[in-house]
Amino acid sequence: MAEPERPRSRKRRLDGERSRAAVLDAAIATLGRQADASIEDIAAAAGVVRQTVYAHYPSRTALLTAVIDHLTTETASALDAIDVTSPPPEQALRRWLEASWAVVERYPILLSPVIATAAPPADEHDRHRPVTTRLVDLVRRGRRTGVFEERHSEEWTISAVIALGHAAGQQVAAGRMSSAEAAAAYRDSVLRLVVKLPMAEDD
Repeated sequence: MAEPERPRSRKRRLDGERSRAAVLDAAIATLGRQADASIEDIAAAAGVVRQTVYAHYPSRTALLTAVIDHLTTETASALDAIDVTSPPPEQALRRWLEASWAVVERYPILLSPVIATAAPPADEHDRHRPVTTRLVDLVRRGRRTGVFEERHSEEWTISAVIALGHAAGQQVAAGRMSSAEAAAAYRDSVLRLVVKLPMAEDD
């Protein structure tokens, strides 16, 4: 039978968990405002010292990896919460696009170049898989029902949707578009890419 955790040990463990979470939240917020923020900047935002950050995350790379993992989980959860199986495919796609952009607005760090450069290109596909699972199912359903285009491969279509999202985000990050303008451009571009145009009637 395992020995019960002592109150002092339990408090120390809970304090460590809270400290680790505070550092992660501070990194997400700080890097979202300033891509080149230092570990000292993040520590100050978390209300801890630099050594505490390194106690939880041995390197900047380790911290960025934790940030990406957290954001991927949050994004996947947000997209899993919407119903994309019941509505008609085009309506479901609109819902998916709105929900994905809402996550971008919630976490400005997703528009930051620090995210794009944190993981090697080889990890890009794996990083997006939890986020694109519902999109893949939706594209397949739209194609089966004849609503979505089939001129290009499924893999190319999914990659293009993700790339358009990145492009929209980059326009916002560069100050060339407002978030609302980029969201509309993203939605309209994806719909033109994915949804099959109605056949023109003969005169």
